[in-house]
This record gives sequence, structure tokens and C-alpha cells, in this order.
Amino acid sequence: MWGFIPSFCRVLLPSTVGIYSRLRKVLFPSAIGLQKIYLDGDRKPVRLFRAITSILSSDCCVRYKVSLNMPAMRKFAKQWRLAFATIYSFRAIITSAKIAKKFLKKSPSYTLISIHDEAQSARSDQPCSFKIDQSLLTKLVKEKDLRHLQEFGGVKKVASTLETDVSAGISGNPVDVSRRQNAFGINSYKEPPAKGFFHFVYEAFKDLTIMILLVCAGLSLGFGIKENGVKEGWYDGGSIFVAVFLVIAVSAMSNYRQNRQFEKLSRVSGNILIDVIRKGRRQQVSIFEIVVGDVVCLKIGDQVPADGLLLEGHSLQVDESSMTGESDHVEVNSNQNPFLFSGTKVADGYAQMLVTSVGVNTTWGMMMSSIIRDNSEQTPLQVRLNKLTSSIGKVGLAVAFLVLVVLLIRYFTGNTEDENRNPEFITGQTTGDDIINSVVGIIAVAVTIVVVAIPEGLPLAVTLTLAYSMKRMMADQAMVRKLSACETMGSATTICTDKTGTLTMNRMKVTKFWVGQDSLAENTYSRVSNFVLDLIRDGVALNTMGSVYRLSSGSGYEFSVSQLNMDMEEIKKSCEVIQVEAFNSQKKRSGVLIKKSADDMVHVHWKGAAEMVLAMCSSFYDGSGVEKDLDKDERMKFEQIIQGMAGSSLRDDGKKIQEESLTLLGFVGIKDPCRPGVRSAVQACQDAGVNIKMITGDNIFTAKAIAIECGILRPGDDAFNGAIVEGADFRNYTLEERLQRVEKILVMARSSPFDKLLMVQCLKQKGHVVAVTGDGTNDAPALKEADIGLSMGIQGTEVAKESSDIVILDDNFASVVTVLRWGRCVYTNIQKFIQFQLTVNVAALVINFVAAVSSGNVPLTAVQLLWVNLIMDTFGALALATERPTRELMEKPPVGRTEPLITNVMWRNLVAQAMYQMAILLTLQFRGESIFGVDEAVKRTLIFNAFVLCQVFNEFNARKLEKKNVFEGIKKSKLFLGIIFMTVVLQVAMVEFLKRFADTERLTWGQWGACVGIAAASWPIGWVVKCIPVPDTPIFSYLGLKSKKLSTSCGEIW
Repeated sequence: MWGFIPSFCRVLLPSTVGIYSRLRKVLFPSAIGLQKIYLDGDRKPVRLFRAITSILSSDCCVRYKVSLNMPAMRKFAKQWRLAFATIYSFRAIITSAKIAKKFLKKSPSYTLISIHDEAQSARSDQPCSFKIDQSLLTKLVKEKDLRHLQEFGGVKKVASTLETDVSAGISGNPVDVSRRQNAFGINSYKEPPAKGFFHFVYEAFKDLTIMILLVCAGLSLGFGIKENGVKEGWYDGGSIFVAVFLVIAVSAMSNYRQNRQFEKLSRVSGNILIDVIRKGRRQQVSIFEIVVGDVVCLKIGDQVPADGLLLEGHSLQVDESSMTGESDHVEVNSNQNPFLFSGTKVADGYAQMLVTSVGVNTTWGMMMSSIIRDNSEQTPLQVRLNKLTSSIGKVGLAVAFLVLVVLLIRYFTGNTEDENRNPEFITGQTTGDDIINSVVGIIAVAVTIVVVAIPEGLPLAVTLTLAYSMKRMMADQAMVRKLSACETMGSATTICTDKTGTLTMNRMKVTKFWVGQDSLAENTYSRVSNFVLDLIRDGVALNTMGSVYRLSSGSGYEFSVSQLNMDMEEIKKSCEVIQVEAFNSQKKRSGVLIKKSADDMVHVHWKGAAEMVLAMCSSFYDGSGVEKDLDKDERMKFEQIIQGMAGSSLRDDGKKIQEESLTLLGFVGIKDPCRPGVRSAVQACQDAGVNIKMITGDNIFTAKAIAIECGILRPGDDAFNGAIVEGADFRNYTLEERLQRVEKILVMARSSPFDKLLMVQCLKQKGHVVAVTGDGTNDAPALKEADIGLSMGIQGTEVAKESSDIVILDDNFASVVTVLRWGRCVYTNIQKFIQFQLTVNVAALVINFVAAVSSGNVPLTAVQLLWVNLIMDTFGALALATERPTRELMEKPPVGRTEPLITNVMWRNLVAQAMYQMAILLTLQFRGESIFGVDEAVKRTLIFNAFVLCQVFNEFNARKLEKKNVFEGIKKSKLFLGIIFMTVVLQVAMVEFLKRFADTERLTWGQWGACVGIAAASWPIGWVVKCIPVPDTPIFSYLGLKSKKLSTSCGEIW
């Protein structure tokens, strides 16, 4: 591209090229710099001339020496003068070109020489070719500068400047989109940097017990080196250091990976699909692909994706509370307030807007760029487990303190012996260094007991299982927005679901059409008066927010577009829309006020719920176009027609003109078939003890027919036994009547969003854990009030999605059942891990305490206890918290609000296993040397090895809390098997190859067999224990103990 060059410059180019050619050959044979520039034949002449002027300019740092004799100088004097004149002429030309560039926008007197390369222009970083600056656009909208907008020429002038066709939008091709992104930016804002791996390492180091262990390790390392030298003295302290760092690294890596997973899901949840007009067609694009100049279509519940100006719209009201904090809706219109802001919500009406600013140039983008997101949300279950961890930690701290006191007393009284059976402390003989070293070792053991006693893996297990389930649920068409919903869904006792799009396919097909009292069969519309058909065509074409594109196969509304011979665009051109009342779930109707261009007649068209339209009509047209009065008898006939269509699961749309004393045009019966598999999904919920309630805006007959088809209602259920109710009746009940009847209600028809909210509140007062589905803006209160809000990903508005906890991406009720199954899986997996870890906690505490009190030493060293802690906290959490949902999960009743987290079944299992481990390991502690004929060091290794292997085998028992066959589905749990295998391999390495690190001795094959046999005995013990029945009532209630209740949805800890 040559750029902007004055026209006279182009005239001088040919002659000056020749002059410079002669100049190079004659005057500058040794000017290497000029030769290199000019010999590049592909360069444009202007580049050559600029290079020359740059070389000869006063600020150039390079000097060129030319050696010529005097005769030659005289011979070519004329050429020298011509050369210098030409050079300075070109310097003046280039300067003029630069000055011209600065004033191009103000001066039309220039010539543009352009070689257009689309690929290059798409990548170019040069200033944009649009005739308006981004700062002006930003200021225009941000300051709501209506005066400057009008001076500029209005919204359409802005659109023209942005090269946007207000009716067809932008072209939308990749080159055009890229050009606009280069000029005005992309529709995303710079997010704060994500937390790195070392952030989680630092968080792990901040743990008090880890800090104490590190101090003890440092002291042990220092005294060990001082006593035994560097070569031998580093083992004890160094081993503790390595073990602590290993625990920290594994914990930090787990937290880092889960944080990355949550951030990824957060980005996915922010990827909203926006309706735009490009190439004259309405299409959906990602919110991140919106560019300046786009024409965006907005409707009730949508989020405004960028800053912009209103092109056209009707009854548009916007909720700007996210920006201003004001709850009152702001009216947006073309005359006084055409400004729309990113991040606000459409509360009513619909419109088309012109995008003027995106990304960080919007007010919302500026604000969000400065906000630091916090993904450290704690779910109710994590809060409860933190309390449980704190309680167990206090017990562990008390035990550790007792062990510390006992060991110190035994040491200073001379009751502890070294490896040679000599007392470790002798008054007046033991050096200070030995005393400090021994005391540090005792403190390290006590602190390590605290580390093992505190079940730090419980919150980690929740994080792991939530992250794993979130990823899997995403693949199953459910996107989790709030972590707490995963676990709470497992406790759900009631699901209140919508009908349209959730139980049904939301694919409307016209199956019946009534004009007057005559039902018209397909392809028989020619019998109807043209006058009536024209009115119907006007109502269909103008009282809608949709667009029609003719495809090869007809849609469900083919009756309107094809069989009525409608040309939507022609009808729209022949009428002027004056006012629109948009449809919403509360009004259940929409209307449009139009003026016909042909005769200037004003018509009002309404459509909506058939019985509501009928109630406002005083006359009707028959098929021949004759208007008749709508008396009592005729009205009853029409009501029977409505009931007949509703009984066939048809929705009715009535059409009318005028506001009062309306004239009925006809009824349209629209069939919305049930989704395949919805009946089996409803049945699965009912088998799982979850009540399904359908709440719909359809009339009672349609609602009953759909509910029977889906399996929610049985044929005998009706309004007389309280299974079916209308929203108005439920609303008019007293509070006592609502609470008395709410559990019996299975279908609520003609309900408003307020009725849905009332039902959720009543169910929660009755102790139910309620999940609610919703898709409209008015569903937001019920979605927020429910324990679990489920919004629809396809039909749902952005307001509904933001008010929900989980987004059902395919709008399918079967996906709701999948969420229920995963919620129960999360809850059960956490229970499995709690049982496993508490077993280890109880056994480790009792063994170390009894051994310390009785013999003065503990059987497990600090490094060994840290290894056990690693097996419990991380490996155990990974193995048990990532189990997939099983069929039996949906065969149990929901846990509800009052079910304790640690059930009687869990107490039975963990107490039995802990008692077995305590018995066998204490036997080894006191009789191990005589039983196996080994020394003290091998006995301690046997205890350590048997203890670890007991946990490995007990992990299999923890897979099934109630089932005796713990190997069911084991082949599908590849991660579980992999972790078990890795644990065993690392344990073999600890015993056989890391003698100095782990303070172990090598074991014989017989000793390994004995350890495996001891551990494997936990399987038959678990099988026998599961034959023991347990009562349903929590065991602590028999002891008269009341556990502290927490305000969560899952019940008590104990």
C-alpha cells in the first residue's frame, strides 16, 4: 500500500526514477548503502526515495565517503547540482505528504492510491478505516449525550458511519469481523491472573501443624548433623522434611488442578449466545464474537451484551440495577433515551440495538476488569466438614498432648531406652544436645499424631468430588454454576418442573384450526373468507418476534406461512407498527397496534391463552366473514371447543382485534409432543422417592393431559382429590390451607411466577428440599428461593440463568434426573471417604496413645505417620471421591434435611474395622517380637506395613456402605484400581528400599504374607458386619444427645 500521496507526487515519480538511476551509476559507485536499497527491485520507488532522504537527512548517523578527482568533479558538476536539487525536492515532497496525512479527515482534497489486500488488512495494526473514533462512541453512550448524538445525525447516521445496514446488519464474513475487532477491540475484558501453583503451595505452608513439623524437622536436622555429622545425621530431620514437602506438593497440585477446572467451567458459563442480524438473517453468535456495528436482537430476560444505541423497539424497559444499584426499570426509547449498557437486563419489551462499544471500552468491561474473582466458594457440606475436622482435631490435639506429657515424663525419669537397651536419660550424664535432640523427636511425634488425627482430607475430598462431578455433569448436559448445588441436589425430595420445553419438545405443530365454530381440515383454508384470512395473516406476521426463512422441509407453523400463502416481508412493509405489548408469562398474551398503509385503518391484534381471549370478546367472525354476536350459548360452544383441544394436549392461541368489545377471529390448536424418555425419567424420580410437580401456564385440561402422558398423574387423579389445582385457587388459599394441601398437589395449571414462588415456600416450610426448573425472567424469584434452581439453557433467559444454580443445557427433564443422580453420587462418595478416614483416625490415635502410655514409645515414626496421612488425605480422596453414579443410588429414598451425615450404617462399619485394626496392631506391638521371632526394628516395620495394608484393603470395603459385594463394578473404576496399585508399589518401596528415609527394615516373603493376610481379613469382617441390622433412628438420639444443627440442606453432622 502506497498510502496517501498528493496527486502532484505521482506525476514526478517517473522522471525522478530515471534521475536516481543515473545518479547511482555516475556519482555513487561506492555508496554501498544506496546500492543495497535500490537493487531490491521489488520495493516501491517511494520507499527508495524515503531511504535516500533518510540517509542524507541532518540527523542521520551514517556518513558515506565518495572519492573523486577534480577533473571528474568539473565534468559532472551539472549532475551534482541536479542530484542535490532532486534530493531536497523529494524531502519537501515527503514532508508535504506527512502533513497531508494529518488533515485527511478535514480536507477532501487528496487522492487515494490503494492496493487492497484483504488478508493483510485483516492482520493490519494500522488505524481503522472507519470514519468515527472509538473514544467518541464510548463517550456518546457512557455520558448519554443525546445532544451530540442528534448533532451527529442520529442513530442511523452512526450505523452508516460504522458501515452497518440497519435492516441487514453487517456482512459478518471473517475479514469484516477481524477488521472491526482490530479497529474497536474484542468483546472481552482482561481478567485478573489466575492463581498459580505456588499460591497453593504457600497456602499449604500456612497450615499451623505443617509449620510446627517443619520447625521440628529443622531442629532434628541440626542436632543430627551436629551429633553424627552430615553423612549420617541428616536422615531423621531430612526424612521429615521430604515427607512434609511431599504432602504439601500433592495437596497443592490437587488444589491447583481443581481451581483450573473451576475457572474453565466459569469461562464456559460466561459464553452466552446472542441473537444478531448478519447478512440479513437472524443468527446466534457467542457473546465474545460481538463486534462494533452488530445489530443485536433483544427480548425479555436477555442480557445486553455490549454498549449500544436503540435502533427500534417496543415497550423496552431495562433493569440497570447491576450498574446503578437502582431497582426501578428504565424505559429506553428512540426519542429521549436510546442508550443501552452492557451487563444490564431486559425487563420488558423487545428491541434491536446497534453495538457501539465492546469489551473494555464498555462501562461494564471497565468495572469487571478491576474486580478480582474469588473461586474459593465453600459449599454447605464443606462448612460442615470443616466443623467436623475441627472437632476431631481437638480430640487429636488432646491425645497428642497426653502422648507428649507421657513421653517426656518417661524420658526424664529414665524409663526410655535406646537401641542398645541403655537408658536414654541419666541425670548428670546426658548432654544438653542429647536432651534437646530427644525432646525434639518427642515433639515431632506428638505433632505428627496431630497431623494424622486431623482429617484434613475431608474438605479436599469434597473439592475433588465436586470438580470431578462438575466435569462429568457438563458432558451430561448440565452446567453447574454454584458448587453447593451438586451436593444439595442429592438431598432433593421434590422437583417442581415446567412443562414446555422440559417435559415436552417445544416443537409446536398446528393440528387444529377453528374459524368461528367451524373446524378446518388441512388444505381447506380456501373456504374461509379472504377478509378473515387477511386479518389472520396480519396478526400472524405482525404480532410476533420471530423471523421466517423458507427451508426445504416445513416447520410446525407451516400452516401459517405456507398454506396461508403468507409473505411475511410484504405484510410487514404494508403496515406500520405503532405500539407493541410483548408477551410474558404473567400476562399470557401479546398485542400489536398497527396502521395499514393502503387505507390508514388502525387495527389491534391480540393473541394468547384462548380462554383469556374469549373472555374479552363480544363477537366473532364465521367462515364466510360475517360478524356475529357472542352470546351466552355461543360462548359455551367456544369454551367446549377450547376444552376439547386442551384435552388433546393442544395449546390454544386466540386472535382478536380492538381493545374492548373484541371480535374473535379463531382458535389455533398447537401440539407440543412429550420428549422421548420423559415418562421413564419421571418414573425413575418417583422410584427414588422424589415427588414431581408440574407447574405450567397452560389451562387445566391441557396440563392434565400432558401430566398423564408423562406419568406425573394417574388417570384417576383430578381436582377432587387435590392433585390438580389452578394457580388462582392456590393463591387464594389461606396459609394453613396451602400447607395442608401442597404435598398432595401434583399439577398446577394457569399459574403465575408468584404461584410457583408460593409453592416453593410452602414446600420448604414442610421440610422438603426443593428443586425448581424455570426459563423466564419472572421465574427468577422461585429459582432463588428454591434449594436448587435449574434453568433452561436453550429457552431460558439470562436473568433465569443467573438466578439458577445449574443450567440444563438441552432443556430436557432427563438431564434433571441425571443431575439428581450425580448429586446423590457426590453425597455418597463423601460419606464413603468419611467412613474410610475416620477408621484410620480412630485406629491411629488409639494405637499411638496406648503404646506411648504403656511402653513409652510410639510404633509409628513421624515419617511413617506422614505417609499414612498422604494415603488417607489425597490418595484415598482420589480413589473414593471419583466413583461414578450407580443404579442403586436411585433406589434409595432421599436423605432430606434432617438425615445425619454419618449414618448408623457408617458407624457400624468404621467401628468394626477400627476395633479390628487396633486389636491386631496392639497385639503386634506387645507380642510381635515373640510371635514372629524378630527384633524391635523389624517389629516396628511389621506394624507399619500391616497398618498401611489394612487401609488399602479397607478402601475396598468403603466402596459399598451397605452392599456386601464390594467388588461390584470394580472394573469400571480404573482410577480406583490405579491408585490402589500405586499405593502398594510405593509401600513396597518404602519398606524394601527406603530404609533410612522411612526407618524400616526389609521383610521376608513370609512376613509380607503375614501382613497381607492380616490386612485381607478386613474383607470377611466387613462382609459379616454388614449382616448386622442397624436402626433407622440416629444412634446418638438413643443416648439423649442432640447434635448441633447447621443451617444447610443436608442435615446434621452426627
